[in-house]
Amino acid sequence: MDVAASALLLVLLAPLFILIAIAIRLDSKGPALFRQTRLGLGGRPFEILKFRTMTVLENGDVIRQATRHDPRVTRIGWFLRRTSLDELPQLINVLRGEMSLVGPRPHAKAHDLYYGSLIELYWLRQRVKPGITGWAQVNGHRGETPTLDSMQARIDFDLWYVAHAGIGFDIEILFRTLLVPFRQRNAH
Repeated sequence: MDVAASALLLVLLAPLFILIAIAIRLDSKGPALFRQTRLGLGGRPFEILKFRTMTVLENGDVIRQATRHDPRVTRIGWFLRRTSLDELPQLINVLRGEMSLVGPRPHAKAHDLYYGSLIELYWLRQRVKPGITGWAQVNGHRGETPTLDSMQARIDFDLWYVAHAGIGFDIEILFRTLLVPFRQRNAH
């Protein structure tokens, strides 16, 4: 289901991809796509794709979550993050078999190592493919996780998903995802 749905969505959304890429390039210097190594199913590394929403830094090794009113977020980036349109290129990751439409969101590798050492059962998230959207996101846990408690809450939802994953649950999450950008404003 994932591969067929992502292929269809990539075809249907191709004009939107082009418009977003042009807007990003007009808004700030740098590539339209952001690429970063993440850990997927079984801890296997893959390169996640997103529309770039921040200015390009000289030191790409430093990983710091975007915060509310972060000066690194571009004008178009603010809109893309708020609407989650920055995630659309991950349909390519789904087509490649690296991700699923639904599953725990993959974190930056450095965040995996950090939180994996602090949060019990953190690594159980990798029993399923990471997703473009997930149970945590449709329950309000998207955007910045500034505290260990906020990350723990997100992980609790991820682990609930891992324990209850199935096609019916995925469909519910996909439908709820369509409503999230209109109801929640905590992605930045």
